[in-house]
Amino acid sequence: MIDSLRDAALQVFLSPEIWLIVILSAVYGVFMGAVPGLTATMAVALFVPVSYWLEPTPALAAVVTMVACAIFAGDIPTVLLRIPGTPASAAYVDDAYALTLRGESRRVLHAALLCSVMGGLVGAVLLMTLGNQLARIATMFSVVEYFWLYLLGLSCAVVVSQGSALRAMVGLMIGLLLSTVGLSAVHTEARFTFGQPELFQGISFIPAMIGLFGISEVFRNLLVLDSPAKSQPKPQHDNDNTAVSENVDAKNTSLRSEQDLAATSAAATPITTPIRLARSGVIGALIGMLPGAGADIAAWVSLAVSKRFSKRPELYGKGSLEGIADAATANSAALAGRWIPALVFGIPGDSVTAIVIGVLLIKNIQPGPEIFTKQATLVYSLYFVFILANLILLPVGWAAIRVGGLVVNVPRNVLLPVITLFCIVGAYSINGGYFDVGVMLAMGVLGFFLERRSIPLGPVVLGIILGGPLEERFVQTIVSTDGSFLAFFSRPMAAVLGVLCLTTWAVTFFVRTIKRPTGTPGAGA
Repeated sequence: MIDSLRDAALQVFLSPEIWLIVILSAVYGVFMGAVPGLTATMAVALFVPVSYWLEPTPALAAVVTMVACAIFAGDIPTVLLRIPGTPASAAYVDDAYALTLRGESRRVLHAALLCSVMGGLVGAVLLMTLGNQLARIATMFSVVEYFWLYLLGLSCAVVVSQGSALRAMVGLMIGLLLSTVGLSAVHTEARFTFGQPELFQGISFIPAMIGLFGISEVFRNLLVLDSPAKSQPKPQHDNDNTAVSENVDAKNTSLRSEQDLAATSAAATPITTPIRLARSGVIGALIGMLPGAGADIAAWVSLAVSKRFSKRPELYGKGSLEGIADAATANSAALAGRWIPALVFGIPGDSVTAIVIGVLLIKNIQPGPEIFTKQATLVYSLYFVFILANLILLPVGWAAIRVGGLVVNVPRNVLLPVITLFCIVGAYSINGGYFDVGVMLAMGVLGFFLERRSIPLGPVVLGIILGGPLEERFVQTIVSTDGSFLAFFSRPMAAVLGVLCLTTWAVTFFVRTIKRPTGTPGAGA
């Protein structure tokens, strides 16, 4: 083991080839993550032909680096343009953009970069030290446990949403309804396709997300494009966290005061603490190692836990740097967790690790328990690559923030057409068809009207992502147990997750009920 560790360390840290590949992959990953519609999965998929010409360690190093950098880079459009670059970014898009409108975009991006690096390092340490032990936990999960896990993730979307829980629930129901479009793993007939063959596979998530957050923002800004008095202050970069813009109308004095108070509180609050860092990192790694769970659930769950233990929970959804930091930490920590089932059992944790398994098979390397003995040097090299990739992310991410910050200085009448162009290109690039562009526009209109009714978009996104897997696990459990409801609590781990989920609902309902002002019926709606 000592010899394998030494060989792996020398191979990673003293190899000019690996350093060059890691740096180039970092730049490539940042670009793919920062452009709306270009995802980490797409970056890895486009890289597969190149991997034919690389040895296993450099090939895996490239994948790890580009994914880690793409995940952080997804925060750049999230913060500056209110377009989540990754599904997990949707968890804190409202907080990030609220801080951007107060002139704190650079502070948010620096916090996201720092926490992404620390979260990635925490995930790498857990991957190195726990490995097989964490993988054994995943083997305890059946379809029942996954059902409760998905339901818990959906519940967290309602818990952490700003404002009314009822409106957040409406958004979640809309997302779940959209997830039923097309064929599912448990049905043989198409649903809600209206004769369109493109909908047989369901609504494509990337065009839907671009439309909900990107095009809807364009529509919203078009309403006030020629009305300076009603326009929002342009986001600015500064170092003293000044939140008041000179061109804000006098009627917004009270709003400025509220924003100044929130900004002062955010400035006085440390970005993260060792306890919160460890908590979010462990949450991200544990959830990330479960196949199909991924960083999006990790970000939502970590954000919900962060709000529950925060001293200023009222800032969540209105500009909480604390929540962004915790969610970003869990998001990056989940990346290492995804590799555990892929390496130990050959079960992909997500689409990226599914591609990785294909790359390993191309190299005649069979994922499974034997890889830790037959390919020990490769596994240990992978551990060191996670550390190197996150360290490289610091300078590359800092440079990306400096370049990305130029976007906020562009006038809105110039910026909006550019955003629209990126949205159209991003939606078209998914399948190379105009149908996805139409889906994006339709979702943009839907997102615009939902926001006009104060219905948050985060639960809609999570409903689209998890609606299909949730339905599949539910039907599988019902069919295998002849419809007995007790089957959902028949296993110890399922019972724990079920009680936790039901407790979350009860506590949320109780807390919001006692906070409802007396004599104002329907205040919680």
